Amino acid sequence: MSKASCIMVQGTMSGAGKSLLCAALCRIFAQDGYRTAPFKSQNMALNSFVTRDGLEMGRAQVVQAQAAGIEPDVRMNPILLKPSSDVGSQVIVNGEVRGQMPAAAYFKMKKSLIPDILAAYNSLAEAVDIIVIEGAGSPAEINLKADDIVNMGLAKLVDAPVLLAGDIDRGGVFAQLYGTVELLEPDERARIKGLIINKFRGDVEILRPGLAMLEEKTHLPVLGVVPYLKVDIEDEDSLSERLETGKTVKPLDIAILRLPHISNFTDFMPLEQHPLLGVRYVQNAHTLGTPDLVILPGTKNTVDDLLWLRQSGLEPALLKLAARGTPVLGVCGGYQMLGQTLADPDGTESGRAQTLRGLGLLPTRTTFTARKRRAQVTAEATAAPFAGAALTGYEIHTGRTEVEGLPFCTQEDGTPEGCVQDRVFGTYLHGLFDTGELTEKLVAALCARKGIAPDTAALMPMEQYRQQQFDLLAEGVRKALDMDALYAAMGLARKEQL
Repeated sequence: MSKASCIMVQGTMSGAGKSLLCAALCRIFAQDGYRTAPFKSQNMALNSFVTRDGLEMGRAQVVQAQAAGIEPDVRMNPILLKPSSDVGSQVIVNGEVRGQMPAAAYFKMKKSLIPDILAAYNSLAEAVDIIVIEGAGSPAEINLKADDIVNMGLAKLVDAPVLLAGDIDRGGVFAQLYGTVELLEPDERARIKGLIINKFRGDVEILRPGLAMLEEKTHLPVLGVVPYLKVDIEDEDSLSERLETGKTVKPLDIAILRLPHISNFTDFMPLEQHPLLGVRYVQNAHTLGTPDLVILPGTKNTVDDLLWLRQSGLEPALLKLAARGTPVLGVCGGYQMLGQTLADPDGTESGRAQTLRGLGLLPTRTTFTARKRRAQVTAEATAAPFAGAALTGYEIHTGRTEVEGLPFCTQEDGTPEGCVQDRVFGTYLHGLFDTGELTEKLVAALCARKGIAPDTAALMPMEQYRQQQFDLLAEGVRKALDMDALYAAMGLARKEQL
């Protein structure tokens, strides 16, 4: 096959479950023997990833590529918008930073990015059999339709058949689907090959009268009712249920500060799998309490989030815990905050020239520049109690940090990275818990400090766990959808499942 077939999943709103449905389809088509790749022309998220060749892309397409069993490639997400404020974003095209833009400026120029989108798509289409395309938001956002490059606008450009998904868990799914279809132009409606009701809890028979009426009113078939699947797969953005605050019920309590511009919180997913670790997200000093470990995560806006820490009262609470010996870990932007000073001489990070006092817990000084470091990294932890733990991950940050203390780890080429002082640890390395080795050493240290016995059961490696969850997702979606209709929509004969 020289040119890929495709299917596009659009949703009635953000959070309708498009990303997971696309991941499921990537897995299903790969299981059925097709070379499959994901694609999203424009993604908006603070969770990003660095490819092997040092380019930046959204994590949703990384997860979908992993589900398809292929290596993430920046062609799968040619445009990434990383919000830095309510009205502006960093614009990344083909993995490289194009600049910081207000929303209005980006909307004026985004149609000029169509050649980049098509070049990425067509190149990908030469390498695989099926492309699973994810839309964004809703195709019925009538104020944005004229310059659309991610929903029906993209579907027209690549001649993609469309599946429209609605989220029944939030309520009003029939109005969602019917209203969306009615707001589309006739040629756009003609692209929709079927409707999907997503995240259903209960007996599907109760829905049957509503499904029949929906089909009658929209003149479109309902191709499936997908149940609310209990799978543990990386979330993409601030709508993630992971970020909801709650009490930990496990022996060890880890509090992650939910910064306003939190990014790459998927770094901490492996901690949630450990039987002794309770992970919760905290937004104020009242709920911080006395955890066994405090984590400062990555952020798209280190300066603003440091100021927020001060305004929210979390800074003094954190400093008091650290003074009592509570371990503190900072990752990327969180690492920068732990230092003595954060200098932004050209305003590249915060929008104006300034130097801020850091939290003062590490002997480091960070200076922000326009240059962004993007690299995959293999390293070994050198700081006690983590010494010897193998680490794999990636760096993606602006700012150069000068370190006067001991390093956190040593990279494969011998370069020291990060900083440690007493029980405070900082590193730029995202994905540092993925191998599982750092997690085990962390748990042993926290157990020893608390005087409890460590769990001796072997942890499932994160990659094995991830693949297991993809299979569970695919199984649930395959059972729920009319797969023959999906293959027919793509013009493909269905292969037997391998």
